Amino acid sequence: MRTLIVCLAIATGLSGSLALMGQQKQPPAKLTFTTKNGNVTFDHAAHVTREKGDCATCHPKLFMQDAKAPLNFKAGLHKTAEMNMTSCGACHHPSGPAFESKGNCAKCHMKG
Repeated sequence: MRTLIVCLAIATGLSGSLALMGQQKQPPAKLTFTTKNGNVTFDHAAHVTREKGDCATCHPKLFMQDAKAPLNFKAGLHKTAEMNMTSCGACHHPSGPAFESKGNCAKCHMKG
C-alpha cells in the first residue's frame, strides 16, 4: 500500500511539472505605475495588438522582457525619452507613430 501511495505521489508531481513546462508565459494585460502626477496604467495588451504581436518592437531594446527586471522608466521619461528615443519616447515623440507626451498628460496620467 505504501508503494502505491509513493507511486501516485510521484506520478502526480511529474504530471504537474509537465503541465507547467507546457504552459507559455503570458505577458501582463496591464501594468500600473505610481507617479506623483497620477497613476499611469500601461495597456500592454493594446500595445501588443497595435504591434501585431511583434514583441521585438520594445523587447529587449527598450524594456527587458522579464517580469522581475527593473523597468527603469523614470530615467527616460517625457522630453528626455523623446529626444533619445528611449523608453516610451521611442514611439511617443513629435512625428512618431504614437502621440507625443508633451501636452497629452491626461492620456497617461490619471488622478485618483
